[in-house]
Amino acid sequence: PAVTPAPSFAPLQVAALERQIFDFLGYQWAPILANFLHIMAVILGIFGTIQYRSKYLMMYAVWLVLWVGWNAFIICFYLEVGRLSQDRDFIMTFNTSLHRSWWMENGPGCLVTPVMNSNLAPEDHHVITVSGCLLDYQYIEVVSSATQIFLALFGFVYACYVSKVFLEEEDSFDFIGGFDSYGYQAPQKTSHLQLQPLYT
Repeated sequence: PAVTPAPSFAPLQVAALERQIFDFLGYQWAPILANFLHIMAVILGIFGTIQYRSKYLMMYAVWLVLWVGWNAFIICFYLEVGRLSQDRDFIMTFNTSLHRSWWMENGPGCLVTPVMNSNLAPEDHHVITVSGCLLDYQYIEVVSSATQIFLALFGFVYACYVSKVFLEEEDSFDFIGGFDSYGYQAPQKTSHLQLQPLYT
């Protein structure tokens, strides 16, 4: 096939790895699990493209629909749409810790100041104040998820197109040069053996 789609997966890989790294740094276990599944799906999509397997590309396209839904949820979570609340819900850490996004303390221009002797801190934790951020961490997470949605939509269209091309080529593939076009005929069975004279 004339299709060379493998390089188009590079932005998807880079974006998924970048997301995984920052979620690891922030101990965000739910996004880490989702990112891991997404990386596996991207690998599946690459394999399906290189091996010309349209079924793998279709599975990848289905995953991208789920991926768009997950990133839409993250956007709603950080913008606190509806009943979602970052102060009350610790969905991203599976309610196992009070960790927040890595960008909360490490965003551009952020100045972190520990609050000493605070009664608000749970046991084994400390309270900090974050000020001076050029962009709040919520919006960094929203921009990251919006980027993932944009890439997923591009990947979905691309996976559907490439799988369609592969299916069309499978349907039009002509085995052994085409039986009809060259007038190929199967050997005829004979009911008796034809004996040839033997000269000595």
